[in-house]
Amino acid sequence: GPLKPEITITYIAVSAIFFNSGLSLKTEELTSALMHVKLHLFVQIFTLVFFPTAIWLFLQLLSITPINEWLLKGLQTVGCMPPPVSSAVILTKAVGGNEAAAIFNSAFGSFLGIVITPLLLLLFLGSSSSVPFTSIFSQLFMTVVVPLIIGQIVRRYIKDWLERKKPPFGTISSCVLLMIIYTTFCDTFANPNIDLDKFSLIIIVLIIFSVQMSFMFLTFLFSTRNNSSFTPADTVAIVFCSTHKSLTLGIPMLKIVFAGYEHLSLISVPLLIYHPAQILLGSLLVPTIKSWMVSRQKAQKLTRQPKAPVKV
Repeated sequence: GPLKPEITITYIAVSAIFFNSGLSLKTEELTSALMHVKLHLFVQIFTLVFFPTAIWLFLQLLSITPINEWLLKGLQTVGCMPPPVSSAVILTKAVGGNEAAAIFNSAFGSFLGIVITPLLLLLFLGSSSSVPFTSIFSQLFMTVVVPLIIGQIVRRYIKDWLERKKPPFGTISSCVLLMIIYTTFCDTFANPNIDLDKFSLIIIVLIIFSVQMSFMFLTFLFSTRNNSSFTPADTVAIVFCSTHKSLTLGIPMLKIVFAGYEHLSLISVPLLIYHPAQILLGSLLVPTIKSWMVSRQKAQKLTRQPKAPVKV
């Protein structure tokens, strides 16, 4: 079409989002968050190891159902995706959680995803001799890593101006992301060969919400154990970063890894559903999680206060 998504989306739009992220990410906050190794390990292992493995086991049970097999494969691709740069950070900030940790893990997860996600996709969905590894990594490097680094470099020179003007980075990324979602939906549902039955679609939507709720609850339980050493603010970042998946990186990656694949449209559908679902669910839970964090922080402050001496 006139939007030329094969150029504007694949290269320009994705590069713009990560350049925008590079400009908006505060280098000093990322540096201070770097030392919280235990939190980073938890998020990345849960996101890139436990999540895709758990989905794969779950799909073994679903494979005997009449749900469309390509939508089920699409669920597996969701599990293989890295955390997003934007939504997890925005929701963590809205709650008042550890924003620096969320920023670091989102950015670091995107870097890891460039290498790990294509490997996971090929591992769980079957490898193909026609998959061009060199072109996958080179294209992702040029559209994700390079713009992010350039954004950080540019930020160093215009930092004062950015602090004064406070450009609407979130709005810019959201507009570009909306364009990516729109063109992907067009690609998906304009395909005359797409065989999408309503039953399978409704079940997939219910599964996606169930998976998100279950994994958010699971990460909450693990991060609030007595011996976890995570603060309430850390828990907020963990819950969002571990369960959110990147559409920005995911859709271009699927288009690269499965270029020319007959069922690419159907495989993309669960990821297209997962992204708005995670934002909607996260937004609804913000007040509840915020009240929990505040009450927990107050309780911790009270327990740390020295007890008054007892008068005899």
